[in-house]
Amino acid sequence: MIITKDPFNKPKKKLKTLTKLIFKIMKTKTIILYQFSELSEKAKQKAIEKLFDINVDFDWWEGIYDDAEQIGLKLKYFDLNSNKHCIGEFISSALECSELIMHNHGETCDTYKTASKYIKDYEDLVTKYSDGINTAKVAEGNESGFDYEADNLEEEFLESILKDYATILQNEWDYLQSEKAIIETIEANEYWFDENGNLE
Repeated sequence: MIITKDPFNKPKKKLKTLTKLIFKIMKTKTIILYQFSELSEKAKQKAIEKLFDINVDFDWWEGIYDDAEQIGLKLKYFDLNSNKHCIGEFISSALECSELIMHNHGETCDTYKTASKYIKDYEDLVTKYSDGINTAKVAEGNESGFDYEADNLEEEFLESILKDYATILQNEWDYLQSEKAIIETIEANEYWFDENGNLE
């Protein structure tokens, strides 16, 4: 049997494990919190500025899109401010859309006025292409002329109703970013703030 010795003949060291106990010192800090109405005017302004997008930091337009679908209009895209416009199409027909607007929107709404004008223009067009006796019906042989003008009238109506919805969206955007709307949301959710208006 061959026994191999440490050629350097160094003494073996004992390994010791040192355990250090680390004590964390805990501190308690008391902060007085305030409801929005209890803040100073300066702190209120700071809170409003910090929460400027509280009402538009989500798909805020969905309710307006749903309203449009209920009257037979599908909104696909919109842009606001200086390039304010909407892109969309009728779900069924312009006439059905205008009738649904008349039944579902108030008389003071721009959409109601636009739909009312379209219905009158459409009825006048039918009268124009009637036989003069039955003025509620397009006469046989007059269909092509009527269809051409009716298509143009429908395009004008779509353009007008999309402008109305662009205005509705713009007004909603402006309102949601107003101080009044921001404060309403803060108070409805009963948010708490520190004395400087920082949300806690």
